[in-house]
Amino acid sequence: MKIKIIIPLILLVVFIGVSFQKLQEKPALYIIGDSTVQNGSGKGADSLWGWGSFMNLYFNTDKIEIQNHAKGGRSSRTFITEGRWDSIMKTIKKGDYVVMQFGHNDGGELADTLRARGTIKGIGNESKDIYNPIRKVNETVYTYGYYMRKYANEAKSKGAIPIIVSPVPRFKFDKTSKIEKDQYGIWAQEVAKQTGAYFIDLNEMVIEKYEKMGQDKVKAFFPKDHTHTNEAGAILNAELVAEGVRNLKKCELKNYLKRK
Repeated sequence: MKIKIIIPLILLVVFIGVSFQKLQEKPALYIIGDSTVQNGSGKGADSLWGWGSFMNLYFNTDKIEIQNHAKGGRSSRTFITEGRWDSIMKTIKKGDYVVMQFGHNDGGELADTLRARGTIKGIGNESKDIYNPIRKVNETVYTYGYYMRKYANEAKSKGAIPIIVSPVPRFKFDKTSKIEKDQYGIWAQEVAKQTGAYFIDLNEMVIEKYEKMGQDKVKAFFPKDHTHTNEAGAILNAELVAEGVRNLKKCELKNYLKRK
């Protein structure tokens, strides 16, 4: 009688253990970036949203876990110096994905008393020693490319797959109803080539969409300033990110997208 009871219990424990292991093995999609990826707490304060808040509309979350770690106001530099990247590196595992978009805040001052978040322009190996008045420490500041390479290479060292995304454009039409391509988008693509990371040219994709829609219609996406979108604008950007993933050759992240 005892044997008849024990065997089913053992099988139940094994089943639970296997199920838990499978749950643990579900890959994670880490998203890092600035306020255009997650605005504020990601709950639509002031009607502003980032595209990372809507990736669940396009990915099957039963098969992949979406973790949006983007934080407003951060540059490729300060996301690291604040320890946010280190926290991700403690949990990221083989088979996970990291989608990264920085650039909007990298053009700021290196050592001003307001934010001190800028990076040296370009993708070279230049550096500059500064005193950071915000953190009250001496700091060596590097190029945008240096920090982006760091993300990609360190993700790969953990067996994760990095995907670099060029920054979404601002609402800046010129007199000919065109939007100029972002220089950080060009640098982002060059870093992707250097590191072997996948690349989604979101900057170009959104510009193409905006120019087809026209300035008047696009203006409705920007209720507060020329950088931050409302829900409709963020969803459009998220849709284009998903489209970019779908078009990546040999990238298995597309297998986790919902079917059209």
